[in-house]
Amino acid sequence: MRLFTTTEAAEYLRLKERKVYELIAEGEIPCTKVTGKWLFPQSELDHWLAANLTRPKGAKPPEPMPIVGGSHDPLLEWTLRESGSGLATLPEGSEAGLARFEQRDIVASAIHLHSLTDDGDPNVEAVNRRGSFYDAVLVAFARREQGFLVSSGNPLAIASIEDVMRRRARLAVRPQGAGAQLLLLSLLHRARFSLDECVVVAPACPTGPDIAQAIRAGRADCGIATRSVANAAGLAFVPIGWERFDIAMRHRDYFRPPLQTFLGFLRTDAFATRARELGGYDVSDAGAVRHAP
Repeated sequence: MRLFTTTEAAEYLRLKERKVYELIAEGEIPCTKVTGKWLFPQSELDHWLAANLTRPKGAKPPEPMPIVGGSHDPLLEWTLRESGSGLATLPEGSEAGLARFEQRDIVASAIHLHSLTDDGDPNVEAVNRRGSFYDAVLVAFARREQGFLVSSGNPLAIASIEDVMRRRARLAVRPQGAGAQLLLLSLLHRARFSLDECVVVAPACPTGPDIAQAIRAGRADCGIATRSVANAAGLAFVPIGWERFDIAMRHRDYFRPPLQTFLGFLRTDAFATRARELGGYDVSDAGAVRHAP
């Protein structure tokens, strides 16, 4: 969390410092006092600005494109197509999707975030951390099993990130900010390694299936992706763990037909059947609201 001093807050808000003190005295601005010093969380200031935004009479907020951006997922891709929601997909990675969502370029973003320590609930924390997401709803899509994809038979006997490092395995990676890449950085951090020490295959792979293709083509020995990707590619899978895969959307868009059609499809037998067929999914709470304004 970034904290501003009074001077920094005044500069950020483009106000006189005296005016900031007046707002403090009137209880009109979010702030906290620590050891006699006023501090202003940037996320709270962003929320305060967005909540107090006024528009000319009749003016409406810009409408986002009917696109679900963010992370790539085979089940999500299939669901968007089969649900009849009219929503398209733009897989660019979790953080890139959130950035587009924050700018209201897209109607929703799929995310599966990881912190270096992998504690807490990174998806919920990412929404709470941004003041501009004051009206964001986080909906469960699935829990997914992530792991190392390796060639059939696992010839390098990879069972952990330590094995990847010791065996100097050629590692296919995802772009910066992708959820799988954040998971890799978390594993390296906990094992006291850095990405610079890895034998990384270039260029980065845009999606999980691209990781699989790099391994099948012999360009890489391993990479992180979901069990469903390994199953589809006929590769061996070394489990790492389960993660939350959620969809972030604005409160007002949540109730509109495209997203309601999409969310309604998550409760169908067809959706549950497809998840079982792909493998590595737990969709027991699909469609449940995990965070709301």
